[in-house]
Amino acid sequence: MLVEALGSAVLGLVLAWAAAHRLPRRLPARTLVLSTGVAGALFGAFITHSSLGSARLLVILTGALIVSAASVSLLLRPAERFRRRSAPA
Repeated sequence: MLVEALGSAVLGLVLAWAAAHRLPRRLPARTLVLSTGVAGALFGAFITHSSLGSARLLVILTGALIVSAASVSLLLRPAERFRRRSAPA
């Protein structure tokens, strides 16, 4: 269980760092992105472990990766080209 938690935390941190490095203008502060990635991965590992029991480590880390990616994706802002311009009042 400890290996699952540490592995998923590291996986979430790497995923969040890659997203923050790749999309710096579309994401908020780097600390928020990194903490969201780690928290999402730990929550994903918890849910996967709870639903599947003691499954293989790879399955649990995959669940952690999916939930972490979904959590980080919720922080994305629209790209500049897709933002609406407000009409002057």
